[in-house]
Amino acid sequence: MRQAVETIHVQTRGKGLYEITRAVKAWVENQRPSVGLLTLYIRHTSASLVIQENADPEVIQDLNDFFSKLVPEDNRLYRHTYEGPDDMPAHIRAALTQTHLSVPIVNGKLALGTWQGIYLFEHRSGSKQREIVLHLLTES
Repeated sequence: MRQAVETIHVQTRGKGLYEITRAVKAWVENQRPSVGLLTLYIRHTSASLVIQENADPEVIQDLNDFFSKLVPEDNRLYRHTYEGPDDMPAHIRAALTQTHLSVPIVNGKLALGTWQGIYLFEHRSGSKQREIVLHLLTES
């Protein structure tokens, strides 16, 4: 068994989905695994990780619109409001999605489907520097 760990940093420009597939693939391929498991973990409570379609940009737009309606920014709805109207909604959106993902490695590559991409889902309005820890466990 072999393990490798890396932290990638992603600068966001406000709410939305930021595709990180290329950066993750490049790091994994540089490790030269044959078979294994990649775990991605985001070190924040107001952003999350998702695997989603990366072919049609309307999917991303629809997801953003849906989450805005599902968890509105209205301080009258929340107690935790001292960081602004997007603070508690960001925590709720992160709770509804995931802080970690697992992706199998097969034949040295991420076993993502044809239209799948890995995204950081930013839930805050302002620009943020986000950290994602990659942990690779392989046979070789």
